[in-house]
Amino acid sequence: MHDYEMIVIGSGPSGRRAAVQAAKLGKSVLVVEKGRRVGGVSVHTGTIPSKTLRETVLNLSGWRERGFYGRSYRVKQDIGASDLLARLHKTLDHEVDVLEHQFSRNGVKTARGAARFVSPYDIEITSETGEHTTVSGGNFLIAVGTRPFRPDYVPFDGLNVFDSDEIVELPRLPRSLAVIGAGVIGVEYATIFSALDVQVTLIEPRSSFLDFIDKELIEEFTHELRDRNVALRLGSKVAAIEFGNDGRPICRLGDGRTVITEMLLFAAGRVGATDTLNLGAAGLDVDHRGRLQVDPKTLQTSVSHIYAAGDVIGFPSLASTSMEQGRVAACHAFGLEPPPPPEFFPYGIYSVPEMSTVGMSEEEVRKRAIPYECGIARFRETSRGHIMGLNTGMMKMIFSVKTRRLLGVHIVGEGATELIHIGQAVLNLKGTIDYFIENTFNYPTLAEAYKIAGLDAWNRMSRA
Repeated sequence: MHDYEMIVIGSGPSGRRAAVQAAKLGKSVLVVEKGRRVGGVSVHTGTIPSKTLRETVLNLSGWRERGFYGRSYRVKQDIGASDLLARLHKTLDHEVDVLEHQFSRNGVKTARGAARFVSPYDIEITSETGEHTTVSGGNFLIAVGTRPFRPDYVPFDGLNVFDSDEIVELPRLPRSLAVIGAGVIGVEYATIFSALDVQVTLIEPRSSFLDFIDKELIEEFTHELRDRNVALRLGSKVAAIEFGNDGRPICRLGDGRTVITEMLLFAAGRVGATDTLNLGAAGLDVDHRGRLQVDPKTLQTSVSHIYAAGDVIGFPSLASTSMEQGRVAACHAFGLEPPPPPEFFPYGIYSVPEMSTVGMSEEEVRKRAIPYECGIARFRETSRGHIMGLNTGMMKMIFSVKTRRLLGVHIVGEGATELIHIGQAVLNLKGTIDYFIENTFNYPTLAEAYKIAGLDAWNRMSRA
């Protein structure tokens, strides 16, 4: 007999969903969390904080109203770090309260401390005071997530040079910011600070960024960044980072250019937070980024009773998919086979403007040699867009000429991460262009863009 039927290490999106699902099945569950409060990286330094900061910035800066009142318009003239953090802490307190109540009402036990395996069925939990407790479990889910990659050449100091976890508690609002790494996290923070009229320089060693997104969408997004004076340094490797006499970070690039800013954010990659788990005692290995390999259908590791889910298993590293992975793992552990996941799920990038995509990009469609046609809708073409004062934003839809089926939807602009779900539903239900042509959408809404883009593609296909 084991102390618990399932032990979950980590209380982020995958851990919390797995714990609650196992509890719903009548199993005894323990969640081990080394942080001071439950919620994991998602609640305390990742998803929720960055999106809360984004919403606060858009509200206080008057960003959404500038289409009417001009670029100088602000709801609050002097925005400081304290203004950003006030809403952040309130939101995080609420998230933790909801999660603790969810665990309580489902009978999920929690233990605060750092976990490490001592055998395939036993872990040792070390509290902040140094007390050790050993518990055994019939099944385990490793959901420890990731932490920022911190290379030796970056002089992190918590004052002027930050990683992506530290930036949510920034001590002051800078007038200029260099962001190293044009991945999802880097792009989100670069555009959030740009919306505050901070002079931002985005540095990326590759010649392109966010390559999994449709190129036409990225071109539209890039045009808007340049229009806001965001300096892009693509194809520029960082040779060295040092401090000037005034304490400002100086970023020297491999092409000879120098970027001097008040603050620097290093957001180039994350690594699995697995180094303290003593995984060797459980018979597990990790890759060079500290990530675990699992069966994509069951989420089992090479040790059958140990599962892993969320960012610690790598791509796609989204809170939404992590939640589903946790649920699937818990179901499989107790003999309940969940239905197979849908073929397509949406990506959401909470930049300013936000982007969201589902299905195949135009590049993927062409690679598969599928005859296709695209439909485009500009948000400024919709009445709702006029009401909101939107000058930018677009939706791109891709259809098969042969079967008329929807192949992909790609959106950049206000509300993109909400709008995408209409396309997601039609895509997974194998719907065709006829859905968008024949159906009526509320007026005035941004969702009308589906009708406009659908008609645009239909007219092209009819002529062909």
